Amino acid sequence: MIGGGNIMEVSHFILLGFSDFPKVLAVLFVTSLLTYVMTVTWELCLIVLIRMDSHLHTPMNFFLSNLSFIDICCVTSTASKMLSNFLQKQQTITFVGCIVQYFIFSTMGMSECCLLTAMAYDQYAAICKPLLYLSIMSPSLCGRMALGACMAGLSGSLSQLCALLQLHFCGPNVINPFFCDMPQLLILSCTDTLFVKVMLAILTVTYGITNVFIIMISYCYIIISIMKITSAKGRSKAFNTCVSHLMTISLFYISGVSVYLSSSSSGSLSFDRFASFFYIVVILMLNPLIYSLRNRDIKDALKNLQKKRGHC
Repeated sequence: MIGGGNIMEVSHFILLGFSDFPKVLAVLFVTSLLTYVMTVTWELCLIVLIRMDSHLHTPMNFFLSNLSFIDICCVTSTASKMLSNFLQKQQTITFVGCIVQYFIFSTMGMSECCLLTAMAYDQYAAICKPLLYLSIMSPSLCGRMALGACMAGLSGSLSQLCALLQLHFCGPNVINPFFCDMPQLLILSCTDTLFVKVMLAILTVTYGITNVFIIMISYCYIIISIMKITSAKGRSKAFNTCVSHLMTISLFYISGVSVYLSSSSSGSLSFDRFASFFYIVVILMLNPLIYSLRNRDIKDALKNLQKKRGHC
């Protein structure tokens, strides 16, 4: 039995993934494995580097280390099962495994939404209130903002988990993408999903639209402050501090919206799967690269680390 008295007739789901593309399975496996290893390795290196180098103990780098941890959890929750399925003839996942996978993925996704908003506030404080920046973005406030982002993501995901456990799955049990996602689970449910859809709409407004609105307001103030800077060099320097964050936000929201819009439409299932693959595997790899390549402090820290190793 399951919550609400529903009998669980489906004990597992079949992850269709890329099983109907046998000619490219080997290429996709190697690409996925290399991308996953590169992502996790670089994210871990960023976390360790930020922790070790005192010059990197700034609010933005603190948020960046938390973002790296979230990305590791997010990509591991989906890519690890995808990689193991590449090596199996029967690409299945248990009902419990499916629910746990989506719970982790959802928690990390909503936490990242809130964390990106916290990072936008940090950018606002740095550019609009430079003299008060260190007092505004105190370590205690940064810690509370990061914890609040994680707790917000956890609470939103828990509400979805409770709703999922009320659904009845009696077949079919084929999930088109390579991981368990809410739209696909709602399609497979034998029970009325109106309540869950309404709840998802509320969560989308709460976590998606609200966070985007706050980010847009922050950047309106940032743009106004940048335009008030008299020197071109000063404006360029101020703008460059925001580029990495803007690129990460754009990739996160644009790719996410594209994937979920395509999954809700009657478009090509093949396109949906490759779009999901790009969103889950590739986009998360770009986050640390974007910040590292555009962050002078991190590049200097890497150079100093290489010099120390050279002397050793």
